[in-house]
Amino acid sequence: MNLRRSDLLAPGAAAVTVVLWASAFVSIRSAGAAYSPGALALGRLVCGALVLGVMLLLRGEGLPPRSAWRGIAISGVLWFGFYMVALNWGEQQVDAGTAALVVNVGPILIALLGARLLGDRMPPRLLAGMAVSFAGAVAVGLSMSGEGGSSVLGVVLCLLAAVGYAAGVVAQKPALGSASALQVTTFGCLVGAVCCLPFAGQLVGEAADAPVAATLNMVYLGVFPTALAFTTWAYALARTTAGRMGATTYAVPALVVLMSWLALGEVPGLVTLGGGVLCLAGVAVSRSRPRSGKVPRAAAPEEVPEPQREGAPGSA
Repeated sequence: MNLRRSDLLAPGAAAVTVVLWASAFVSIRSAGAAYSPGALALGRLVCGALVLGVMLLLRGEGLPPRSAWRGIAISGVLWFGFYMVALNWGEQQVDAGTAALVVNVGPILIALLGARLLGDRMPPRLLAGMAVSFAGAVAVGLSMSGEGGSSVLGVVLCLLAAVGYAAGVVAQKPALGSASALQVTTFGCLVGAVCCLPFAGQLVGEAADAPVAATLNMVYLGVFPTALAFTTWAYALARTTAGRMGATTYAVPALVVLMSWLALGEVPGLVTLGGGVLCLAGVAVSRSRPRSGKVPRAAAPEEVPEPQREGAPGSA
């Protein structure tokens, strides 16, 4: 019964993450009009760290074990810190479609790095699903791209953001073998905030002049897409492979299209709609399992009981 409950909770946590990360694109666009990339990243991380710190105290969880700190520090620097600044900056240089297209190489990099550094398997269903989803992301990105809205600097920044995201996820995975999802997320967020402290002066100056709506969007980014979504991500990541979790994020472009349609009245074209459907179909394929009755234990790491996953192969 407990195993069945765990099987349901992990996909649910991944779904929460994907929905909240999709909503972040709208908030980043709004807050980015009043806050510079570094200031927005710092404000978001500070809000997230405060919420996570309170949760950590209420649950009575202390410092993570020593063995987890390497992964927490690397993911904090590369994902919470570098990725957020690079993405915020990149989205100011390119249109939304181009940004979404370039950043979506991240799941592919996660699968490759996971296979190389963590010993993760790359089953045919995962590869096929990622190929279908990436084709959908390309369709969405091209259909949303505007003329003259991109720059070489912006594309490079988005590509660097994707690399930081992928490396951060792969570094985080081993840490989850000995520390809880809340511990890994809280201290990763804190490390990212410390890395962004050089932007503190900008944040204070811009907060004084920013519209209330922009500041509220920054707080929302810290509380929900950061504190909550990164925790649910870590919970799900601890129970599956990095490649499979990365493939799940291909649902984000489809949800962004849907949210823009419902919230902003932006009716998507047929190409955009078709691309969104492909993204979701690819995620479904990559998350599915063979229907044969016997699945080799090595091919289903998400079914391994928690204590046995501490000795995960490789280190990041």
